[in-house]
Amino acid sequence: MTSWIDDPAGGRARGPRGIARAWAESLVRPRRLFANGVSPGDQAPALTFAVTVAAAYTLGWILAEPAAVPGVVGSVAVSAVVVLLLVAALAAPVGLHLTAAVATLSVVIASVAYDDGWGFRDRAGVSETVQVVAYASSPMALAGPPIPALRIACGVYAAALFVVGVQTVHRTTLPRAVVAGLPPAVLGYGVGYRVIASVRTVLG
Repeated sequence: MTSWIDDPAGGRARGPRGIARAWAESLVRPRRLFANGVSPGDQAPALTFAVTVAAAYTLGWILAEPAAVPGVVGSVAVSAVVVLLLVAALAAPVGLHLTAAVATLSVVIASVAYDDGWGFRDRAGVSETVQVVAYASSPMALAGPPIPALRIACGVYAAALFVVGVQTVHRTTLPRAVVAGLPPAVLGYGVGYRVIASVRTVLG
């Protein structure tokens, strides 16, 4: 998760400008991002991106609903900073690892289930799957405010981006990408970013 490729094909620029560029490109031109910006072993930029998205989500939530901040210390402001740091340093990396592990297993299971000689024969490695999970989470940066419709829309878009990423990076068909992509998308975006809770709120 800490490896960097000095000059990956397609260029994943470093720093705030690179993160902003990757975020915008993932939203409007995801196939180009997944085709040119995902490189074997280049996981550190993806981790940085995922942490930034999670921090933006948490910050949006805190600003929109300060009462939801756990009382870690006496000051609400300091508690908010502590929560934000915990998300960036612990929750986001762990969530990315866990979702990527489920995604890798899901791709392997789907490749076995569709063992017809061409379905996933050119599938990429684990590091590329980690990057897909990270970059597909880009819509969740906007889902911080506790507005169920907003979170659902962002979650659906993130899941769609993940399916596109699986299809592009693992060189497979759309139906196979859907089968492989839905379980990790539900875990990473549905549970991790409370999209499922928002669905329950709307239905309830």
